Amino acid sequence: MPINIQPVLETEKVKLLPLKESDFENLYLVAADPKVWEQHPNKDRWKKEVFQTFFEGALQSQGAFKIIDKQTGNTIGSTRFYDHNEQDDSIFIGYTFYATDYWGKGINPLVKKMMLDYIFQFVTKVYFHIGAQNTRSQIAIGRIGAIKTGEEIVPYFGEAPRSNFVYEIKKEIWYQRNS
Repeated sequence: MPINIQPVLETEKVKLLPLKESDFENLYLVAADPKVWEQHPNKDRWKKEVFQTFFEGALQSQGAFKIIDKQTGNTIGSTRFYDHNEQDDSIFIGYTFYATDYWGKGINPLVKKMMLDYIFQFVTKVYFHIGAQNTRSQIAIGRIGAIKTGEEIVPYFGEAPRSNFVYEIKKEIWYQRNS
């Protein structure tokens, strides 16, 4: 079965919709807060021209989502699937960010669970690039069962490459933890 890396996914709280060009302004309302990017590898994405480049890369990935709060209808962040590797039977999840009002409210684990439950129908491993300085995301990804497996320099679309840790979660581990 062919993999669709941009389906509509939803829970009772949030909805992931394929990112479209017309989503720029609503998503930039979230991205314009410098605090969102403090621990990310590229800290100046709050600047409109820098975010525009990031957004273009998201659209070109054809795996990016806007995250909607179903109660308010507001765009609250973005995430994506990328770098599907058929030979390795794997894919990456990343480039995730949320409005600060949603930090610590359980949204990130909810979104990751929804994405992992979906994508493990198609692959046996999911990887995450986490900025080497992004301790908040390193802790969060460890809480869902991902383990650090390496470090690499990641080339970003239109931005300077940055050092990232690679985390991995395997399908069988995910199902053991969530059954």
